[in-house]
Amino acid sequence: MNTLTLNQADTRRLEKLAYEAGRTPKDVLKHVLRDGFDATEYAIKAVKARMQSTERVSHEDAMQQLDSLIEHHARNEKKAA
Repeated sequence: MNTLTLNQADTRRLEKLAYEAGRTPKDVLKHVLRDGFDATEYAIKAVKARMQSTERVSHEDAMQQLDSLIEHHARNEKKAA
């Protein structure tokens, strides 16, 4: 089994993201490993901003928007590689 070790700054960043998302660091780590810190931070901030606004989005629309964001990020990662 592979072991992942985060430095102190990344551990704090992960814990902060988890707190903002209302999730455990382990839950958020899955997204960070898949999408990276920047994309995960952006997604959490976007969701929090949407929740604080009076505008509401259906679950299906939210999932489509999230899928679109993930696909966009994946395409950018492939271009960079």
